[in-house]
Amino acid sequence: MHLSRRVFVTSAAAVAMTAGLPALPATATADTDRSRIPVGPDDTEADLVRKASQVRPTARQIAWQALERTAFLHFGVNTFTGLEWGTGDEDPDVFQPTGLDTDQWARALRDGGFRLAILTVKHHDGFVLYPSRYTDHTVGAGSWQDGHGDVLRSFADSMRRYGLKVGVYLSPADENQYLHGVYANGSTRSPRTIPTPVDGDDRTPPRSFTLDATDYGAHMLNTLYEVLTEYGPVDEVWFDGAQGHIPPDKVEDYDWDSWYTLVRALAPAAAIAVTGPDLRWVGNESGLAREDEWSVIPVKENQYGRTDWALSYDTADEGSRAALVAARPKTDYLQWWPAECDVSIRDGWFYHADQQPKSVDELTEIYFGSVGRNAVLLLNVPPDTDGLLHATDVTRLREFRERVDRELPADLAHGARRAVAPGGVTVDLGRELEVDRVRLAEDIRYGQQVEGAVVEAYTDGSWTEVAAAGTVGASRILRLATPVRARRWRLRVTASRAEVRLAEFGLYRSRT
Repeated sequence: MHLSRRVFVTSAAAVAMTAGLPALPATATADTDRSRIPVGPDDTEADLVRKASQVRPTARQIAWQALERTAFLHFGVNTFTGLEWGTGDEDPDVFQPTGLDTDQWARALRDGGFRLAILTVKHHDGFVLYPSRYTDHTVGAGSWQDGHGDVLRSFADSMRRYGLKVGVYLSPADENQYLHGVYANGSTRSPRTIPTPVDGDDRTPPRSFTLDATDYGAHMLNTLYEVLTEYGPVDEVWFDGAQGHIPPDKVEDYDWDSWYTLVRALAPAAAIAVTGPDLRWVGNESGLAREDEWSVIPVKENQYGRTDWALSYDTADEGSRAALVAARPKTDYLQWWPAECDVSIRDGWFYHADQQPKSVDELTEIYFGSVGRNAVLLLNVPPDTDGLLHATDVTRLREFRERVDRELPADLAHGARRAVAPGGVTVDLGRELEVDRVRLAEDIRYGQQVEGAVVEAYTDGSWTEVAAAGTVGASRILRLATPVRARRWRLRVTASRAEVRLAEFGLYRSRT
C-alpha cells in the first residue's frame, strides 16, 4: 500500500494510509505500555473519548489480532464418557485414543486456514493431558500407551512442525481437586514457592517464584509452571471463569494476579485470554461479534486483579461514546481488550458421534460475523475417540478455507493509484471493475478511531454510497448486496475520535 501524506479533514480528524509497517518487538515494556488509561469520576464525555483515542494495543495484542482464524481442540475424558462437563472421578483408563495422530490435526487446521490452535490441557474435570507431578488424574495414570502418553507434547510438536502457533487452555475449575479437598477448601492466600518440590522431583528449575495463592491457586501455579517450561513457546494461555459443579456455598476465589504474573514471566509473548488482560470473550458462543465491535472498552478490576467488564459481558454496545459514559461509575480503566469469538464446529464442545459439523454457509456467516467485525474467530474442532479429527470435519475445514478464498480473492485495489483527500481515500483501479466485497483496516498501532465511514463508487458522473460502517478496527469486511461496477472508489470517514490511519482499503469481486 502506497504511503500517502496525512491530510486533516473537516471533523478535525485526519486520514492517512500507512505502508511498509516496521516489525514490532515481541512484548511491550512497562514504560511504553499504553494499553489502558485510568478513568476518574469527574471525567466528562470529551475526557473519556480523548482517553479512548489514546489507548494503544501491546505488541502481543497486535500479533494476536493478526491471526484472524484460530482453533480450539476440546479433548479429554469427556470425549470417551459422552459428557460436556466431567465429574472429576473418572477412571483414567477410560482415556484410550489408540489412533492418536496430532500431525493429522495440524495438517487439517493448516489446510483450513488456521494459524494457532489451543488444546484443552485441563478441563473442568481436572483430567490433565500430560503426566503431571501434581495430580494422578492424568494421561499418565491410565493404561493408554502403558502410562507413558503425553498428548500435550505430541500436540505442541505437531503444531510447530506444520507452522501453527501453540495455545493452552487450563480451566480454573477442577472437580478432581475438589474431591481431594484442595479446590474451594476455604484456605487463605499465603506466599507459595513455585514450583513446589515433590518427592522424586529431579528438576533444577531455572527460575522459582514466591506468589500469593490459596491451596488450589498454588496447584494451578504448579500446573502452569510445568506447561510453560517443558513444552516450548506458548502463544496463548486461555482461562475461563468456570467454577464447576460444586455447592453454591463452595466458591474458589481465583488468584488471578499470581497466575498472570507467572504467565508473563514464563511466556511473555503469550496473549492471556479470555479471563485475562489481553483479550476478552465476545459474550456468546455463536461465533458472532457485535455489528460495531470496539477494541477499547471500559473495564474494572476485581477478585485479585481480574480484568472484568465495567458493563455486562453481553451488553450490545461495549465501547461507543454512550457506552463510555454509561460505564463511567464502574470503570477503572479504558483498555485495549479486543474480542475473541468462540464457537464449535459441532453442537457440543467435545466430540459426540451423533452430531454433524456446521455447513460451509454457516461457517462463512460466522467468518464475516467475527473476522469481518474486528474480532478473531476461535473455532472448536473436537478430536474423536480414535484421537483424530473426524474425516467429515477435516473436509469441512478445507471447504471453509476454499469458500473464504472465493469470497475474498485477489485484492483488485492492490497496486492501484491512491490519493488521500480531505476526509477519505480514493482508489483508481485504472478501468471499470465489479466489486462486491470491501475490506477495511485501521493501523491499530495508533489505536481504534473510526466511528463512522461510507464506501462510495463513482458511477454515472457522481459519487454513490454503496456501503457504510460504524467501527473498523483491525478488520472490517463489508458485503455489497449486488456487485457494483466502477473505476474509482472512495472511502470517506464521517466520524472519528482522532486522526485515522488506515492500513487497508481493499476491493474484491467474490467468486461464489
